[in-house]
Formats: sequence, C-alpha cells, structure tokens
Amino acid sequence: MSTPSARIGFNQPFPEQLAFFQKKVSLPTDAWDAITKAQHDHAFVVAGAMRADLLNDLHEAVTQAIAEGGTIAQFRTQFDEIVSRHGWEGWVGSDSKAGRTWRTRVIYQTNMATSYAAGRWARLNDPDLLAERPYWRYVHADGVASPRPLHLAWGQSRLTLPHDHPWWKTHYPPNGFGCHCYVIAVRGPKPGDATLPPIGWDELNSRTGELPGIDKGWGYAPGATAADPLGLARVVADKSRSLPFELAADFLAEVRGGVEPGLWAEVERYLASTR
Repeated sequence: MSTPSARIGFNQPFPEQLAFFQKKVSLPTDAWDAITKAQHDHAFVVAGAMRADLLNDLHEAVTQAIAEGGTIAQFRTQFDEIVSRHGWEGWVGSDSKAGRTWRTRVIYQTNMATSYAAGRWARLNDPDLLAERPYWRYVHADGVASPRPLHLAWGQSRLTLPHDHPWWKTHYPPNGFGCHCYVIAVRGPKPGDATLPPIGWDELNSRTGELPGIDKGWGYAPGATAADPLGLARVVADKSRSLPFELAADFLAEVRGGVEPGLWAEVERYLASTR
C-alpha cells in the first residue's frame, strides 16, 4: 500500500473530501445551532430549510462544488435557482443583496472548509502515513486579511504535537467561520518548534463555552467521528426528541426520505433501543 501524501493543496478537492460530504444526510433544521459540533460529521443542514427536497438540492449543489472545484459565484447561481424552484421565502438574508451575499458565503465556505478538513483528517490518520509521520503541525494560512491573533501565534510557533494529543480533538482547524488554518503531518518537531500547547489552552471561555481561539460551535475535529456507525442515529434521535410529538413525526418522515433503507433501519433500531 502506498503512503498517502502528507501535503494536500489547500482547497484542492480530493476523494476523501468528496466521500465525507456525500455520506452526509440532509437534516431539516430551524436554526444554525440546532445540531452541534461533531454532529455535523453526519448531517447537512441549512438553517431554516425544513423540506427534504430543498435540502437535497442544496446538498447536491455543494457536492458539485466540491467535486468540480466550483466557485462561490457558481454556487450562488445554483442557490438562486434552487430557492426559486422550491419557493423558499423568508430565509435569513433574503431581504437584501448584502444578506444573500453573506448567507451564500456562509453555506459555501463552511461546507467547503469542513469537508476539506474532514478529508484531510481521514488521510492524515492513514496507518501507513502515521507510521512514517506521527506528528502534526498547525499551519496558519498566509494571506489572510484579518488573522486571528491566537491562530497566527500557533502557526508562527510551529506548534507540533503527536497526532493523538488531546489538542487536536478541539483545535483541529478550521476553528471558526472563515478560518483557513490547516494541519500537516511531519516526522517530528524541529529545533525551535513549540511542542506543548500554550498555557491555558484547555480552559473554557464562559461566554462561548469553547476553548481559547475557538469560535462558538467549532470546538471539534471535522471528520473525526465520520466512521461512527451510530453517528447519524444519535443526531436524528437528539433532534426528534427536542420536538413536540407531531412535529417529531413530520421531522422523521422528512429525514427518512433522504436516507438509504439499510441505514434508516439502523436509525430505527437505535431509536427503539433508547426510548
């Protein structure tokens, strides 16, 4: 078996990225934080999009952007067509050109960045690569107009830690909206590299509930739980239980339409076992 490349061009599509995103199931949600952190490894959500057919078309538009390296301008064209075809009105940002620009950028960039990070996670954790390069180094992307001070400091210090260090469970990038940081695999630290996280890195911010340098909701490693066979079942169960009985039934019906029968059987077994 050949060893995967330790370096992947940032924003360059690759098979693991596409495979991760294609496995996501469209999940109707009314708010951006209706699911949290690692739950995003299993579900594709667009806040306020409550119909499976609408979500499936948006999922396909992002899938195409990943597979073909589509630009945000191309995605916006598809977004407008999908929204018009499905008659989706009143979505956050729909009342102005600036709002549309912001909303489509969030959808496009968030899904492109997290799927890219998840694809890298799969490749960086390949056993053959880990045997050769068991350390990971935090890299701050050059050219960012307004770099986050902590992200920049982690990159400038060449923070290099074992791949299984607890830091990576919460600080594996991206660590917020618009974050372009990434990780590379290396054989080990070089002279001058930081080999310990900064003091206080594991102290929660009482306002955000996250660790230092992490935006609210971003304190997880995209892709780390993607292989969990019960991941989707847990997401569906948590969401359905948060709804009144009638709405929960409608929610489950919407989700079921976009899930393969074999996978849905696993979801139903999990739901039954946890009632």
